[in-house]
Amino acid sequence: MKASHTLWFILSVFLILGIGWFFFPAEGVAIGKHELRFPSYAEAREGEQEEMDVDAILDEVSRSFEMRYSETLMDSLAFFSDYLTANPNRIYLPNDDYTYFDSLFRLMEGAKSKKKIYRVMHYGDSQIEMDRISSVFRQRLQELFGGSGPNMIPAIQRVASISVTQSYSGGLTRYTVYGDSTTRRAPHKRYGPMTQFSQTQGQSTITFNRTRNSKAFEKAKQISRVSLLIGYNSDNFKATLRADTLKTEPLFAPAKPGVTLLSWDLPANVSRGTITLQGSAEVYAVLLDGDYGVALDNTPLRGCSGTIFTRVNKEVMRESFDLLDTRMIILQFGGNRMPGIHGTKSISSYMRELEQQIKYLKEVAPQATMLFIGPADMGKSYNGKVGTWKGLPELNDSIKATALRCDVAYWDMFHVMGGEGSMAQYVKHKPALAGPDYIHFTFIGAQEIGDDLAKSFTTYYDFYKLRQRLPGSTIKEFMRKNASSRKKPFNSPNYY
Repeated sequence: MKASHTLWFILSVFLILGIGWFFFPAEGVAIGKHELRFPSYAEAREGEQEEMDVDAILDEVSRSFEMRYSETLMDSLAFFSDYLTANPNRIYLPNDDYTYFDSLFRLMEGAKSKKKIYRVMHYGDSQIEMDRISSVFRQRLQELFGGSGPNMIPAIQRVASISVTQSYSGGLTRYTVYGDSTTRRAPHKRYGPMTQFSQTQGQSTITFNRTRNSKAFEKAKQISRVSLLIGYNSDNFKATLRADTLKTEPLFAPAKPGVTLLSWDLPANVSRGTITLQGSAEVYAVLLDGDYGVALDNTPLRGCSGTIFTRVNKEVMRESFDLLDTRMIILQFGGNRMPGIHGTKSISSYMRELEQQIKYLKEVAPQATMLFIGPADMGKSYNGKVGTWKGLPELNDSIKATALRCDVAYWDMFHVMGGEGSMAQYVKHKPALAGPDYIHFTFIGAQEIGDDLAKSFTTYYDFYKLRQRLPGSTIKEFMRKNASSRKKPFNSPNYY
């Protein structure tokens, strides 16, 4: 073959490929049961786009929570006014009501003087397993308002926690309202506040130990009150606690169809304890707390999209939340529904389900303030490149709108991360902030998110404290005027 023929052949191939590059349909061409795809010019250009700087975003998020130092109360008030109305990393409040958390802050501040423990229930999907995210938020709240311990745990723990180690023996059988085919379902709906319970028959033991995990926070290691939340127990049900070398009195519960709380107040922090149960009862939770303050209860539900609460008996939930002084409920869901989202219709269906869950929780915990944490960014491969799941931005916006409409505050984790494409950059970050599945945070990434959540929440508390120094009318008028006169939004690279 002549050299000129070879050259023309190569040029012809390049010409054909070039035409395909420019004009081949982006969605591909169906050939029978198969689909023929060809990389487009636009897709090639996408690879030339500058990737986001995760460290710059994290730094900007962190700095957005910092109080601007000022010499006057009015300057401080201006900072908070800007934060509440324009900072994309803020907690969005129903009707922009800046007093939304006030009653909760008053309770938390009074926990020490009243020797009370006020509880925060943190429900979520696998992003909060092992006490990730929750542990950071718990530590920050307990530093501010008092409290300690890993707080609420189930009698039987299937997923290890960084904040406590535990085991069990004897006649305990675990039942859950949600799980795979290997989990047991009860013949009733009395699953309790952790959406699971363990039935004890005869004699059984539950043992807990202070954690030695290097990732655990110090407050979680301090346990001075141990409690047992049980229900539908037999007559003369008996619970005995052996904690380190301390001697405690056994506790008895008469037969009762409702929920009972049994507690031991200990004279010092303990590192190990064994609860021995005799009789029959539904064990809804074990509580490992301090003397007073805030308890944040981590309740992960792997694979759940947050639509299972209405399957739990209302009276058991209502009695439990009331006995435990549960004053805040956090819901962190959305990611697990993403694979089933195929457009606006399926999003609308999910929103109706979430509304029912919120209505249910408001009914069984009427004194609890509610916060919804939206889904994180999720990465999926499209034509060999990892990008945000199609439909996730719309899903996130819909959840936010639904939460606010239902009088529930909203923290937009998707945009705090940096928005579309951020999960891929979290994976690439050194050290990695997310795992290779492009869905779950690493421990470092979860701690970053937990710290941002805590900073956002405590910024509202700082504003609450500032407002105690000024007349309410002054604050209201300033907020109104400052919002109407603002000409540009908060200066943040991930503002949307």
